[in-house]
Amino acid sequence: MIIANQKRRENIAEYLLYMWQVEDILRASQCNMEAIERNIISQYDLTDEQRQQERDWWESLIMMMNAEGVKEKGHLQINKNVLIRLTDLHLQLLHDPKHPDYGAEFYRTLPYIVELRAKTSQEQQVGELETCFNALYGMLMLKLQGREISPETQQAMTQISKFIGRLAAYFKKDEEGQLIEE
Repeated sequence: MIIANQKRRENIAEYLLYMWQVEDILRASQCNMEAIERNIISQYDLTDEQRQQERDWWESLIMMMNAEGVKEKGHLQINKNVLIRLTDLHLQLLHDPKHPDYGAEFYRTLPYIVELRAKTSQEQQVGELETCFNALYGMLMLKLQGREISPETQQAMTQISKFIGRLAAYFKKDEEGQLIEE
């Protein structure tokens, strides 16, 4: 909860990727609160009140995963909602003549998105932004596993990261009410 809140305030893209990782941690722990307490919460230096808040947060996520049927795969609705908000902002920025830099960044990224989508089955097809986040999350998992990443993949991820970073910056401005002022 502490890390999630910080990431949510600072960078929505990092927050979403973190929350996807949290979903995977819960799955790996079989949504067992004792395992989460032992392996995650106990690692933090927290006051009793903070520890209880952290425990409550993880428990609520477990309850949501059970209720939403995403214990084995998929994403929580709270995370889907973030992606929906980002998609709405993405479309707004693409159609706003005041932000040609955003459109240019997107169109530099689009060939990589098309290539990634071509590699996924029709049943797994998702929107452009989710394709980008899936790629970034996949890259994160490869790095955590110590796997080698080809120069072509690295180039694609660099462009996708740049694009998503720009979207995240606009999201922050929008949340702070500064996007309208531009």
